[in-house]
Amino acid sequence: MQIRALRVFCDIASQRSFSRAAAAHGMTQSAASQIVHHLEQDLSVQLIDRSKRPLVLTAAGQLYFEGLQRVLFDLHTLDQEVRSFGKRLAGQVAVASIYSVGLSYMPSAKSEFAERHPDVDLHIEFVIPERVHESVMEGTADLGLISYPKSTRTLNCVTWQREPMKLISAPDHPFANRREVRLAELDGQLMMGFDPSLKVQREIAAYLTRNGIRPKFDTGFDNIDSLIRAIQLNSGIGILPEPAIRREVANDSLRVIQCPDLEITRPLGIIWRRGARLGPAALEFGALLLGRPLKPDESSAELRRRADAESKQPASSAAS
Repeated sequence: MQIRALRVFCDIASQRSFSRAAAAHGMTQSAASQIVHHLEQDLSVQLIDRSKRPLVLTAAGQLYFEGLQRVLFDLHTLDQEVRSFGKRLAGQVAVASIYSVGLSYMPSAKSEFAERHPDVDLHIEFVIPERVHESVMEGTADLGLISYPKSTRTLNCVTWQREPMKLISAPDHPFANRREVRLAELDGQLMMGFDPSLKVQREIAAYLTRNGIRPKFDTGFDNIDSLIRAIQLNSGIGILPEPAIRREVANDSLRVIQCPDLEITRPLGIIWRRGARLGPAALEFGALLLGRPLKPDESSAELRRRADAESKQPASSAAS
């Protein structure tokens, strides 16, 4: 039961939602909340700031989450090693990833996987979203890593985590030295944005519109790297996933502007072809990302139940 509680907490932390994590584990939202409450009592520290939506991990909660992911993966790996005693994991894994996920997460994931499974040939290709789907459907990629994942009649998916979206500015933008900016102040502002054909841009625009905000978007950028450079070169502002700009924030070439009423996240997920037989190496890489076993044989009914649970979230979460 304790291990299950830790896995529930990790799912709450990664998905930024009690209800989604509860649905994934077949329990009520109240039960999931109680699990976190008991953990906080045992540790004598607050793990989650419940006053914000989507929920935010405290510094202690983030430290606990990152450590638990390693511990749970180590436990899963130990289980696999004992079950396949004397058999060393080998083979090939092909992964297709959108650029932002690849640049933010794959270097460390690939390094850790290589250290654990040196006989596995892991190949990760960075491509546009459409190509991720095509590669998985064609069978040239075992797994796909995308934003705004969705199960279809031909694809299964599992939500991996939810990235908080932040208001970003160049260091010389008027907002850069402000302590905070209210969402209403973005009305009429010139903002740099993604290509309108991309889901992330449509979701950002829809979120702002629902909140009565109509900025003047300069769009057309089909990847985060290009958008970051545009904001820097044009002394601009934009809304981007926080993990994608950590390097620029660290070297002060971009600033994160506090905007308390900006509540939007970008979901990331793993997709695979429905009915495909994933090999042990592909399952292990999926488990490394999730911090728990990837279950490719999950029933269609269960996948539909999860999708239905996500579709019933409030507008502020659904837009993420």
